[in-house]
Amino acid sequence: MAASTVVTRTRRSTTSGTTEFPFSREMIPALAPGSDLAPFLGDYRSRAWEAYQKLPMPSTNDEAWRRTDLRGLDVNVRLPEPGADQRLAKIPKALLKPIAGKGHGGQIVLLPGGKSEIRLDAELSRQGVVFTDLRTAEKQHAGILANILGQVVKPDEGKFAALAAAMSQDGVLVYVPRFVEVKDPLHSILWGPGSGLAYFSHLVVWLDEGASATYVHESASPSEANGQALHAGTVEIHVGEGANLRFVELQSWGEHVWHFSHERARVGRDGNLDWTFGAVGSRLTKNFSELDLVGQGATGRMSGFYFTDGVQHLDHDTQQNHLAPHTTSDLLFKGALKDRSRSVWQGMIYVAPGAQKADGYQANRNLTLSANARADSIPGLEILADDVRCTHGATVGKMDSDQVFYLRSRGIPYREAERLIVEGFFDPIMQRIPFEGVRQRFQRTIETKMG
Repeated sequence: MAASTVVTRTRRSTTSGTTEFPFSREMIPALAPGSDLAPFLGDYRSRAWEAYQKLPMPSTNDEAWRRTDLRGLDVNVRLPEPGADQRLAKIPKALLKPIAGKGHGGQIVLLPGGKSEIRLDAELSRQGVVFTDLRTAEKQHAGILANILGQVVKPDEGKFAALAAAMSQDGVLVYVPRFVEVKDPLHSILWGPGSGLAYFSHLVVWLDEGASATYVHESASPSEANGQALHAGTVEIHVGEGANLRFVELQSWGEHVWHFSHERARVGRDGNLDWTFGAVGSRLTKNFSELDLVGQGATGRMSGFYFTDGVQHLDHDTQQNHLAPHTTSDLLFKGALKDRSRSVWQGMIYVAPGAQKADGYQANRNLTLSANARADSIPGLEILADDVRCTHGATVGKMDSDQVFYLRSRGIPYREAERLIVEGFFDPIMQRIPFEGVRQRFQRTIETKMG
């Protein structure tokens, strides 16, 4: 098959009047004089920093950012100091409980100030599974990082991608060797309390040929009454030939956090990725998520749940790239909106020349629960092969008054009727999630937001 170039909406940029963040090259540990880290890490961080300095801040003149305005972002943020975990809000115990099974195969808690708590089942460790924080991985598993770091998500893909690549010290490495099956889910949490702070994270997931695993990652913080906080993150995933990854990603940032992420998964021949997104927090989110099906027979499913209220603004930009024949992608994002909140979803299915027999599907459904809530839904197709099946759809609608009347006529109070209708709206997403704990988390979110 001829080489293919995927044109995404993340590269075009124009100037913006937003002030730069107060970070400097000297703050990057890998570039410090006398650093004992592998040379490629210093080169990677250096290239990322150079890209950050060259790239302008996104503005509404950029197509990918046309519906997301950053003029309210406060750039006067700082990195958490060592020991900050002792002064800031503690992580709730409820976040540490298993939500994708009866127990954890391993758990990592990333705390402010660089502290982390790591646990991995001894049997998995004996089988060669690596599940550790990024700081440890840079010193003990540089060989694994060299195969993927910056290879799936390039630092120059955007201003925030470059900043995260340069500054990330919080992060997780997941490595599963050939034909190893991780039966109990791996679980990591990035806990980022406080205002006026900046958190940078990098998740690196590598499954070798025939490996399988379930990995759950959550980013969370309490809401702060005053000030803002920033999170910029990168997610790089490699699913090898015949490998199977179930990845659950939950975003429950406090409603003062401005959250930016660039994420991409690369799936090899006959590999399978089941990727679940849950977004209920943050003041503003801009997320780029791409699925690259690079091997024949590769399959990817993307399921998204979001519920906004207040003045929240969530912007998800997804892309399903069929780069080989006989590949299958399936995307369903569903969201509900209250008050003056807003959601944006932009989706694209791309089929490369020669990627015959590709089967792509994408749908975005939105339910507005308030007169001032707004959902923008923009599906897209770019097909350069002639023997494919690709479909897409998008809807935005209000709650059906006939359904409310029917439930009320049977003695159900108005608010309870509304909640039942919203739960029914989200049911197709719930059915796609194989974990009862995750479904219960989403159902509790519905109850809280409907409160």
